Amino acid sequence: MTQPFATLTHEPRLSDRVAAALRERISSGSLSIADQLPSENAMASEFGVSRTVVREAVSRLKSEGLLYTRQGKGIFVAPTALIRPLRIAPEASHSLQSVLDIVELRRALEAEAAALAAERRTKGDVTALRAALRAIDAAVRAGRNGVTEDVQFHRLIAEASGNAYYLDVLEYIGQFLRGATTITRANEATRVDFARQVKEEHNAVLDAIVAQDTNAAHRAGSRHMQNAAERIRRADPDFWRDQGPLISEVLRPRVRR
Repeated sequence: MTQPFATLTHEPRLSDRVAAALRERISSGSLSIADQLPSENAMASEFGVSRTVVREAVSRLKSEGLLYTRQGKGIFVAPTALIRPLRIAPEASHSLQSVLDIVELRRALEAEAAALAAERRTKGDVTALRAALRAIDAAVRAGRNGVTEDVQFHRLIAEASGNAYYLDVLEYIGQFLRGATTITRANEATRVDFARQVKEEHNAVLDAIVAQDTNAAHRAGSRHMQNAAERIRRADPDFWRDQGPLISEVLRPRVRR
C-alpha cells in the first residue's frame, strides 16, 4: 500500500505540483508499474486540491506515457513509466551558462547530423541548403536577425541526415534552439567580424556536405557550435546585461496549461 500524499498548499499551478509529486513516486518506486492509483476523490483529499487539479495532473502524466486508464477500472502506472522522457526544465533559460549549455548540446547534435548529411544527402538536399543560406543573407540585408532562416538551415541538415530521430530531437529542443539562436545572432549582429565568421562557418558545413566529406562535415558542424559558444563568451558585457535577460525569455518552453 502506498503512503498518503502530503497535502499541498494552494499556490499557482497546483496541477504541476501534483504531477511532479506523482512523477516522483513513480521514479522512486513508491508507485510501481501496473499499480493502480487512488481514485480522483482520494487523491484530491490527500493532496488538498480539487478533482479538476488532479484530473489535469493525471492527463499530463498520461501524455508523458507514465499513466494510462483502464475503462471501468481506474488509472494505472504504465509499462513505459520507467522510460524517462527527455525534459529540459523551463528555469534552465535564465543565464549565460544556460545558453552555453544549450549550444554545447547542439554541438554534439549538429556535428553528427552534418556528417550523416554528407554521407546521405541528395541533390534536392543540396539545393534546399543553398537556398537556406541565401535566405539568411537576404534576411540580414533586409535588417532582420535571420533567426528563422538560420534555424531552417540547421533543420535541413538534420533532414538530409536521413535519420528521423535527429528531426524528433530538433523538434523537441526547437523552442530552446530558437532562443539560443536569437541570442547568438543578436550578439553576432553587433560585430562585423562575428557576422563574417558565422557566414564562413555555414559555408564550410555546406561545402563539406556537397563534397560528401563526412569527416570535414563533422569538424565543420562541431567548430560552428564551438565558435558560437566562444562568441557568446566574448560578447560585450553590456550586451548580455541589457539584452541577454530579455532575449533569454525566448528560451522558455511554452507549457500547455
